[in-house]
Amino acid sequence: MLRIPHMWIEMADGCRLSARVWMPADAEQSPVPAILEYIPYRKADATAASDEQVHGYFAQHGYAAVRVDLRGCGDSEGILRDEYLPQEQDDAIDVLRWIASQPWCSGEIGMIGISWGGFNGLQVAARRPPELRAVISVCSTDDRYGDDIHYMGGCVLGADMLSWATTMLAYTARPPDPAHVGDEWRSMWLDRLEQSPPFVHEWLSHQRRDAFWKHGSVAEDFGAIDCPVLMVGGWADAYRNAVLRFLAGYEGPCKGIIGPWSHHYAYDGAPGPNIGFLQECVRWWDHWLKGADTGVMDEPALRAWMQDSVPPRTHYPERPGRWVGEPSWPSPHIEQRHLSLAPAGRLSATPGSESHEVVIPGPQITFADAGDWLGYGRATDHPGDQRAEDDRSATFDSEPLPDSLELLGRPRVVLDVSADRTLALVCARLCDVHPDGSSTLITRGLLNLTHRDSHEHPAPLMLGERYTVAIELNAIAHSLPAGHRLRLALSPAYWPWAWPSPETATLAVVTGAVSALELPVRPPRPDDDALRPFEAPEAAALEHVTELFSAPHTRTVEHDVATGRQEVATELSYFDGCRLSDGLEYRERARDTQVIVTGDPLSAETRCERVITIERDDFRIRVEARATMSSTDDAFMVTNEIDAYEGNVRVAARRWSRVIPRDLV
Repeated sequence: MLRIPHMWIEMADGCRLSARVWMPADAEQSPVPAILEYIPYRKADATAASDEQVHGYFAQHGYAAVRVDLRGCGDSEGILRDEYLPQEQDDAIDVLRWIASQPWCSGEIGMIGISWGGFNGLQVAARRPPELRAVISVCSTDDRYGDDIHYMGGCVLGADMLSWATTMLAYTARPPDPAHVGDEWRSMWLDRLEQSPPFVHEWLSHQRRDAFWKHGSVAEDFGAIDCPVLMVGGWADAYRNAVLRFLAGYEGPCKGIIGPWSHHYAYDGAPGPNIGFLQECVRWWDHWLKGADTGVMDEPALRAWMQDSVPPRTHYPERPGRWVGEPSWPSPHIEQRHLSLAPAGRLSATPGSESHEVVIPGPQITFADAGDWLGYGRATDHPGDQRAEDDRSATFDSEPLPDSLELLGRPRVVLDVSADRTLALVCARLCDVHPDGSSTLITRGLLNLTHRDSHEHPAPLMLGERYTVAIELNAIAHSLPAGHRLRLALSPAYWPWAWPSPETATLAVVTGAVSALELPVRPPRPDDDALRPFEAPEAAALEHVTELFSAPHTRTVEHDVATGRQEVATELSYFDGCRLSDGLEYRERARDTQVIVTGDPLSAETRCERVITIERDDFRIRVEARATMSSTDDAFMVTNEIDAYEGNVRVAARRWSRVIPRDLV
């Protein structure tokens, strides 16, 4: 196998992007199809380990694997000004054209990516470049407003929007590697430090689903895509709804796999069990890029891991369960079952005519047991026992189940509801209540009630007026045993997932004929046992990464009972550090803090800190990013800071401060 650590690819405007390439040793004599991964995460260090495992594996199986840093990232020239801009897609089309013209490429190209790379694989496919013949999109979304890290149900994602924006502010402030770009590295770095903006300003300035978010949301027109797509997700990841939407909306060749996994390629990560994901990729590529009959299109449209019930914990090395298959989505085998919200906190299988008003006051402290919005297989990913959260909410319980009940799809809650404020939100959580009373979260959803009819055209609530609203919960596969209960928990706050409404709101839900929980019930089928088993995980060996430094992940909660102040502090990192064979060391450290005082929604504040170090001999770089976000009743206040050091000398210091009006949130 041949490895090329750095190659320039020139764009139409003269900007050069850096590529790392793996290929069979004889590819120039016998050209092969190519696989492109195109992301901003630094092929030379931050993703070097996973790149070697994935792309080295593809090269071992007869493909040229090309890993490209986006414009303004890693060793590439230019400036990255935001996510998924037209420039990013234009560059991808130039990259595909360049790859197809190389003597080692047969002209057949696939794109693969997880998260950012999963997004832009779909976005580029919607541009229909002739060289792109197939896509594998992992942990991605088709809807940038409704199902990404910025908003959920029209609510600002209070912790994660700023957290991710701060990470990207630090990432775009990292320099290229002198070993690859030469003496230009310092001038390229200073340009990035001078010109790269905080992305959060744009994100927070578009609080409705407007043209800003529709760009890059392939759900706007699935028909724009005309190549085969394999969609992959995980129940422990934030991005799994798009798999089902894509299967339902795209009429071209498409398959979906959803396992128990977090935000990882499925050959590695937690929860398990992991699968031979890279073998599945090769089956997909062999079918669509080499014309081999691998049988991949003869299998069910959707393969999903039906998760068994488990006790509530913050971490699961593995989730017990079994694989199930569906011939299409929506599946003809899924039954919609309705449970009415009934008086005395009951879920009833019989639609009730008796109406009763349930008042739900608005506590602001509902976060200690929420877990992470984006799971990475870390010790604090999953929400713990939900009983404390349930006690702060209005709950509706079913009778103990007489038989097991299996769910596959997106549960939905319909409410007949009113509010005592013009701005309010509702959080709906669906829980599995064990016979001992412990409560395991199954899934959840949010809705900003001003967005009850439209995310594009929200409208204030009329005080005391009753509305029929629907809250769609995240997709899930979950099996409840006989004797367990279903619990629906409702609250008008879910900090810090949802930025709180400017005033504490009290909701009133009317039980009876309208308010109901709608469940996607999947009866077990004998053909589940006949599914082809996945192979055990494989990957290429790590030949150029000599050591990995596991990043810590902890969460601590402090509660001052005298003042009502609560603080959650999370230590996290998106990439483990590493030491490469050429002596370069890369490390990340991150800390997020969320603060709120009981009964005072305007006390909500998020603070984020990032430190990245990159060192090799005399090349010693440190980047520090900090950000804060708070609000008044009519505006958000955001501050951002970057300090960059070469050795012990600070070479750049930038500060931004923005006041952004609240728009019915």
